[in-house]
This record gives sequence, structure tokens and C-alpha cells, in this order.
Amino acid sequence: MKETRIRTIVVTMLALLCMPILCCAQNDNTAMEMEPEAVLHINLQKAVEIALEENPTIKVADKEIRLKQISNDEAWQNLLPTVSGTGSIQHTLLAAKMKFGDEEFTMGKNNTNTAALTGTVNLPLFAPAVYQSMKLTRQDVLLAKEKARASRLDLVNQVTKAFYQLLVAKKAMEVMQQSYKVSSDNYNLINSKFEVGSVSEYDKISAEVQQRAMSSNLVEATTATTMAELQLKVLMGITTDVRFIIDDELENHASELIVSNTNDVAELTNNTTMRQLDLNYKLLQKNLKLQYTNFMPTLGFQLTGQYQSLYNDNWDLFNYNWSPSASFAISLNIPIFTASNWTKIKSTRVQMLQLEDTRENTRRQLSMALESYRENMLAAIAAMESNKVAVEQANKAVKIAEARYNVGNGTILELNQSEVAMTQAELTYAQSIYTYLVNRSDFDYTLGREKY
Repeated sequence: MKETRIRTIVVTMLALLCMPILCCAQNDNTAMEMEPEAVLHINLQKAVEIALEENPTIKVADKEIRLKQISNDEAWQNLLPTVSGTGSIQHTLLAAKMKFGDEEFTMGKNNTNTAALTGTVNLPLFAPAVYQSMKLTRQDVLLAKEKARASRLDLVNQVTKAFYQLLVAKKAMEVMQQSYKVSSDNYNLINSKFEVGSVSEYDKISAEVQQRAMSSNLVEATTATTMAELQLKVLMGITTDVRFIIDDELENHASELIVSNTNDVAELTNNTTMRQLDLNYKLLQKNLKLQYTNFMPTLGFQLTGQYQSLYNDNWDLFNYNWSPSASFAISLNIPIFTASNWTKIKSTRVQMLQLEDTRENTRRQLSMALESYRENMLAAIAAMESNKVAVEQANKAVKIAEARYNVGNGTILELNQSEVAMTQAELTYAQSIYTYLVNRSDFDYTLGREKY
């Protein structure tokens, strides 16, 4: 039956709009605080702005950048001198003795204290590992920034599609409300004619069945709108008690299907996945250079100063006789052989080869996805043009069927079929616009286009 087809369309749209909310349930705990019964006027730009400001995923990504910047500061600080100081006091209970032939020497004095204060300054003169670590951490900061950019692009894509889902759900609900009103008006008219005996009981029953079917579809469409609104709220990071007023309509985007150029050359230079793979490859290159420093010598300088007091019979440190001493040392450390250094280099090289294969496979998949989005957009444009004409024809068919039925030349079946066809045409038209908008959003996301 035609009513069954309408129900199928609505249920399909409900299933689409009630998809699991991607990775955003945790946003409830940190949602933007608003007063109960707050009213928020939103369009797509406003929804994206609020989401970028309030969504915790973005805040976490920004803090990750800060952590990487701190690690970068820590890397170059390894070139600064380090200063340390120690203090000690030693009490000799029984001094050691040494014998050389017939002579005996006592090493110290029994029941005395020896105190020492020591200061040490260490300065790396040549530290290749530190230099490469600095380059490595700078590359890590770039990767963290790209990951933060990826989080923003992903959130914008999710919010954009959720907003379009809300628009198409709202449109479906409006269509169902109009269809329910038409079916109710028809039932009331036919019922009044039945009571005076001008139409058959079959016509009355058919009109009542049509009205009840539209009522059920209206309930499903209303539920779909509520779920779509809830999903958008969660992505935006606001509480569920905020009431939305949508300052937009799905039809406002119909012209975008015409003016948008889907024949642009698709490049993946700004795709965040590809950029992260490239940055990870450079990170492995830096890591490989860092591992090569394990074969290079290091040169260091050490300055030591000391105050010492020997063989004191009391514990009064301030009355000890202190004597200073100082020395410096230059040390050269030359690595000879460490087997694990070679193994680490081999492992890093294999990882680089793996990343090259992964990058090529990812590039192919993204290219196929772009082509799929492009074809879907072109198909949606063609379908929208056809569906727009279908809506106009369906409206004419309803008016003709109503006129024929009122003068007795038409049947209730023709009237019901015309109403079902009109509802189906309007829903299909709205779905074609939505299909284009969603695929365009995925297309822009894949290309890494920043729209915020």
C-alpha cells in the first residue's frame, strides 16, 4: 500500500537521524551552563562556533599542544649548565691504620668529625643527542597542532551533518503535519457526507484509515526531530534543557546544489590524515638521526668547589676550621660498541617502510571516497531537479483528485493515492537536498577545508 511506503520512508529517516552519537557522550559533564528553559537561536555558523568553544575534545587537543611545547622547552634546557650542592658530616669512631713494613700509620683521628660542603657545575660542550632531541620535539609540536586541527575538522563535520539532519527531520515533520491536516479535513468532510448518506461507508473507512496512518507517521517524524536536536546539542556541548529556534530551512540550501562546483580537482595536500602521516614520517626521520647520535662522542665540562674541615672534636660546625679547594675536569665519552643501537636503527627503518605503505593505501582510499562523494552529489543534484518537478505535479494531482471526488467523478482511492504521492514526493525532495549537503560536508572534510 502507498501508506506503507510512506511509513517506510519515515522509519528510514528516523533510523538515519538516530545513529549513535559519535564519541560525544562525555560532553554532558562539561556542557555549557545555561539557565533552565533557555532559548537559543541557531544557524549552522552559530552551532559550529558554540561547538568549537564548548566541546571538551577541542580543549583536550589544545592542552596537548601546550604539553608538547613544554617538552620542547625541556629539550633545549638540557644544554644549560646544571648546578648541584651537597653537604656531609662524618664521625670517626675508630680510625683505620695502614702498615708499611715496620711502620704503622693512622688514617684519621678517633672520635672526631669531618665535614664537607661541595658544589658542582656541569656543562655539556658537545651533546649531539640533545641537538637532535630539540629537533624531534619541535616536530612533535607540529604533529600535536595537526591533531588539534583534525579534531576541529572532525567536530565541524559532525556538527554540520547533525545540523542538516535536524533540518531534514524538521522538514519531514512539517510535511507530515500538513499531510495529517489534509487527511483530517478529508475525513471530516467524508464523514459528514456519510451521515447524510451521500457517500458509502467504504469511503468513510478509507478516509479514517488514511488519517490514522498519517497520525502514526507524524508521531515518528516528531520523534526523529527530537532525537536529531538532542544529537546536535550533545555535539555542541550544551545541556538538553536549552530550547532551539532554528533560523534556517532546508529549502534555503536548494540553490547551493546548483551553484556548487563538484568538478574541482581534488587534492589531498590539506587532508589531515595525510598530513599526520607525513609528520609521523618526518618524526621517524628525526628519531633515526637521534639514534645515530648513540655512535657519536660527547664532551662535557665539570667544575667542583669544596670546603672541608677535618678531625674536629666537637659538633659546632660554625667554629670548625674550613679549607677551600677547587678543580675542573673535561670529559670525553666515546661509545665503542652497544649491540642494541643497531637493532633500534633497523626497527626504525622498518617502521618508516610501513608508514610509506600505509600512506599510499590511505591516499588511494581517500581518493576513492572523494570520487564517491562527488558522484553522490551529482546524483543528488539530478534527483533534486526531478523531485522538484514531482512535488509540483503531485500538488496538482491532489487538487484534481479533490475536485473530481467532490463532483462525484472520482473515487476515494484516487484521493488517497494522490495524497500519499504528494507526501512521498515532498519527503523524497527533502531527502535529495539532505543527501547532497551531507556528501558535500564529507567532501570538504576529506579535502581538509577549514570553514571555521
